[in-house]
This record gives sequence, structure tokens and C-alpha cells, in this order.
Amino acid sequence: MKPEAFKAILPTIPHQPGVYRYYGANDELLYVGKAKDLHKRISSYFTRQVTAYKTRRLVSLIQRIEWTVVNSEQDAFLLENNLIKEFQPRFNINLKDDKTYPYIVIKNEPFPRVFLTRRKIEDGSEYLGPFTSVGKVRELLRFVRSVVQLRTCNLHLTRQNIERKKFKVCLEYHLGNCRGPCEGLQTEEEYLQGIRQVRDILRGNLSPVIAEFRAQMQACAARLEFEQAEIWKRKIEDLQAYQSRSAIVNPRVGDVDVFSVIEDGQLLYVNYLRVLKGLVMDSKSLMVEARVEEEDVADILTRVIVHLRETFQSQAPEIIVPFAITYPDAEVKITVPRSGDKKKLLELSLKNAHFYREEQEQKRRLWLQHKEEGHELEVLRQLQEDLQLPELPHHIECFDNSNFQGSFPVAACVVFKEGKPSKQDYRHFHVKTVQGIDDFASMREIVYRRYKRLLEEGRSLPQLVIIDGGKGQLNAALESIDALGLRGRMTVIGLAKQEEEIFFPGDRESLKLPYQSESLRLIRRIRDEVHRFGISFHRHTRSKETFKNELEAIPGIGKRTADQLLMKYRSVKRIRALSLEQLTQEVGASRARRIWDWFHAESAPAQG
Repeated sequence: MKPEAFKAILPTIPHQPGVYRYYGANDELLYVGKAKDLHKRISSYFTRQVTAYKTRRLVSLIQRIEWTVVNSEQDAFLLENNLIKEFQPRFNINLKDDKTYPYIVIKNEPFPRVFLTRRKIEDGSEYLGPFTSVGKVRELLRFVRSVVQLRTCNLHLTRQNIERKKFKVCLEYHLGNCRGPCEGLQTEEEYLQGIRQVRDILRGNLSPVIAEFRAQMQACAARLEFEQAEIWKRKIEDLQAYQSRSAIVNPRVGDVDVFSVIEDGQLLYVNYLRVLKGLVMDSKSLMVEARVEEEDVADILTRVIVHLRETFQSQAPEIIVPFAITYPDAEVKITVPRSGDKKKLLELSLKNAHFYREEQEQKRRLWLQHKEEGHELEVLRQLQEDLQLPELPHHIECFDNSNFQGSFPVAACVVFKEGKPSKQDYRHFHVKTVQGIDDFASMREIVYRRYKRLLEEGRSLPQLVIIDGGKGQLNAALESIDALGLRGRMTVIGLAKQEEEIFFPGDRESLKLPYQSESLRLIRRIRDEVHRFGISFHRHTRSKETFKNELEAIPGIGKRTADQLLMKYRSVKRIRALSLEQLTQEVGASRARRIWDWFHAESAPAQG
């Protein structure tokens, strides 16, 4: 949409809550959003500089804008959610999940079977779930069958078939896993009592089941049936052990849904814990990419909560979240805990979200390491297109510098060729001309030294140079590039540390590539590699210099004596603790006295 076209409609956009829709060519619905103030939200896309890549792309495609005024934020959320579900606009977050989640079904039949299924058939059967993990469901079913005797056969156990004695008991009966309803050894009423116990266990309501089993145990003991009483006792112990494994908080917490979120650039990692009767019964984590810059984290989390509660059919009356959200159902209580059991649940959910993020990062690293041959070239072509490079970046170099409160300043340069690390070309630098903390001067020095040497040796220059830092470090590096007359012979960019924004020389605004793009993944990998390489060198240098400064700073003590002591005692702390006699045995009386006096000068009594 051209600026003049937007200015023409701007006065007509109301300062009211509502839902707005952006349309592109051929009336394609691009994006649906909600706002407390339609006028402010819509105008923010057109009247300020947009940095996020996808937001800029969205704005460039908008041809038409529509909006609907509603009475409240809740109404706006419901309308937005319905429109997104119906039309699936390409710039909205896609929460559709192709997975089919498992259920536990209690079949609608005489002596109902209980088993796992992914298909929900409208035949009157009862479906419990869905659950997030098949493994979790199988484990749950194994536990249920260990404490409740259920049939596993496919026999059609009608009353007529049982009375005609059409069936015989199988091995499961002789193993004690089934009570033999097929031969009429168990009534349907007794079997359905077991089904009620199964429902209670699957819903986390273990107390009535334990109470029933305890009553059975006591009845058997009263009849002197001690072996049978022991079986009931073991079942009670199994239930209590299961409860202790699952119980995280006080059972009085009841049924709650717990959600936590971690922000990582344009990605959000969300964890959901389903808590029933104070037991954590299920967990689900997912990764969401924020498509548009204006989307608020609270709004995205709310949409994810609605989606997950619908998917897993949660009826919990309370939702625990890390910050306040506006939830569309006023009957559901929203809690932001500050302490207590609910706070512990929130911390547990956050811990799961962190583990999930680490797992996804590990998968991404493995995925990058196991790319098929030829893929690196495709990534380099994409990088060339995204950064508008004049030639394919076969050779990329990245610089970073480190210091500790101005001491031990060092720098590192890593080299990637054809999209892969070229470790034989990595270089370390001791910063020589800079005193104190001056990252800009350090960057200026190492870039100058690096490319001066390449020119002197007649070696090839990189097509792309990445400076780990913002505009300041980039400008410092460019001073050295200009001093060597290399401006225009290679592309130099700066990579901001926090937001992963890319700065080009002379540009006022940064470029933000899509967070999951192949280009940014490669840039991030190069950045992480220069951090790893630089930090390991800095630690080594600092450790070496610390030893040197502690012992070799003593007048009359040289490197050989310092190395001799460190070789045997391994640390300055242990050397400081030695007595004068022990030091004398190692290095002689004269040097021992110097070392002793140096370390104990502060504690020596004043002479008067």
C-alpha cells in the first residue's frame, strides 16, 4: 500500500478495540491481528521504521486493510482466533499440528476393553486424553493393568455367549491378570467397578481407589485370607509409589494448567503442564516463531494456551502463567504466583521449557553437521541473495575480541570456506597497542594486522567479513579497511550481539533476517564459533598470566623457580600456605625468604 493511500484511510480508522485484516494481491488474506486501539496499532506498521524482516515483507505486500470494531479485548481475541483458524493467513503464527495424539479408549461394549488408540470413532465409547506421548500412555496402561484386572482379549462377551459357555479362560487368567469374565467367573458389575477405578487413576484421583483397595485388604485379613490380603497390600503400595512419583505439589492445588514461555529472538518456547488433583499428569512443549514484530508475547502465549487447551480438551478452571494475560473465558481463573506450591509448578514448567530449547538447539546443531554434500552451496547462494553480496561468499571471516576488566586483551578470527570451518586458517591475536578497555581500538588493530599480513603474503581476501558487534566495532574495522585501501574489495558487516541485527556501512537502519532462515543460521554458527575460539584462548592467556604475575612478580624470583614450585604444588594458593622451612627445602633459604616475606607481608607485625 502506497503512503498516500494509507494517509487517505488513516482518519477513518477508529480508536476502538477490534480486529484488523491485511489483504494482498488477488485479495489474499495476509495477516489478522487484534488491538486495544485499532488506529494506533494499524498506523504503527506504516508510520515508523520497521526492522523485522517479515514485518517489512508484510507491509510491502499490503494492498487493502479491513477492520471490525468489537466491544472488548476478549471479543477481539475470539474473533481473531476464529479468523486465523478459518483462513490460516501466511503471516500469522501457525499453531496447526499435524500430529495425531493418542487416547485411552474405554470401549462401549460388555466388559469394556481399555487400550491405546489414535482414532476417535463416534461409537459411544469413552475417550480419555489426548495425551502428548505414546510412551507415556503405554506406561500408564501397564501400570493400570498391574493394579486393576482387565481383559485384553477381543471376544464378544455378550450374556448369551457367556451362558452358552462359548469361551474358555486364557493364560492371562492363570497369570492373575484377568478374573475370567469369559467363563462367567466375574460379573459385569464387578468388572465395571474396575473400570471406575481405571477412570479415577487416569484422572489422577487415586484416593478413592486406595480406599477401596484398603477395604478389600482388611476384609481378606478378617477372613484370614492373608495371601489375598498381601496382593491388595502390594497394589496399594504401587498406587502410593505412583502418586509419590507424580506428586509435585499439595493435592489441594486441584486441577490446573501451567504455562511458561522463554523468548529467544523471534522464537518462543512454550511448556504446558497438565495438573490433575495436584499430580502432573502430562507435559507438552512447542516452539513458536513470532511472525510479525508488533505481536506481543502475552498475546502469542494466550493464543497458544487456547490452542493447547482445545487440543488436549482441558477443563481445568485455573491457568497458572508467568505474567498477566487477557484470557477470553472470564470463568477461567488466571494466576500469576509469587510463592508457594503454584510458584513451584511454574518453575517446573519453566525448567521443562529450558530443556526443550536446549534439545531443539542440539538438534539444530546436529542437523547442520550432517548436511548432505552440496547443501552448503545452496546456503551460500541464499546468503548472497539476502545480503545482496556482489559475489558468492566462498570465503568468510569473523572477528571478536575479549578482555577481563581491561586486562589480558585478546582477539580471534575464524575462517569459513565453502560454508565450512577452515580451522587451519583460524588466528589468535594478542592486542598490543591498546591500554585499558577499548573494544573499538582493539577491533581496529586486529583487522589492520590481519589484512596487512594477507596483502603482504599475497593471499586471497574473503568475500565477506563479519564483525561481532554493533555500529561502533563496524566503523572501527572500516577505518583499518580504508587505511589498507580495501574498501569495495570485500563486504564488511556488523552483527549486533543481542538482537542479531546486521549493520551495513553507512546504513542508519539494521537488517533482521528471519530467525529460522538458512542465512542467519550460518551467520549465527560462525559467530558462535568465533566466541568459542576466542573465549578458550582468553581463558588460557588469563590463567597463564595470573600464574606469572603472582610468582614472577616477586623480586628475585624468576620463571624457573616459579615453574618449579607450580609443577609440584599446582597452585599459588598451596604455595602461599607452605611454611618457611618447606619453601627452604624446595628453593633454598634466600629465595624461600623472599617468597615467604612477599606472601606474609600484610600479616607481619608492625615494627616500632
